[in-house]
Amino acid sequence: MHVISQKALWVFAKEHADAATPLRAWFKLAQHGRFNNLAELKRTFAGVDMVPVEGRDLYVFNIGGNKYRLIAAIHFNIRRLFVRHILTHSEYDTERWKK
Repeated sequence: MHVISQKALWVFAKEHADAATPLRAWFKLAQHGRFNNLAELKRTFAGVDMVPVEGRDLYVFNIGGNKYRLIAAIHFNIRRLFVRHILTHSEYDTERWKK
């Protein structure tokens, strides 16, 4: 899977040092994964959910023991994962990311 917007991962990790290790682990698994659908994604990332937002499906990953949330758009057919947001749990709960 080609992860697009990797920079967002490392910028977030700089601001939240305890997120660096789990984000590196997530990135490695995502980058080397070959996923065709949500079921296959869940085999690697048990803490991922699909959330429909304004007619599109976004995938929400629990990072760092559910302390952080990574929101991505995934195009399984072309093997592209676009990092949309990385948020603290409290930022995620405001649901502003849905706009």
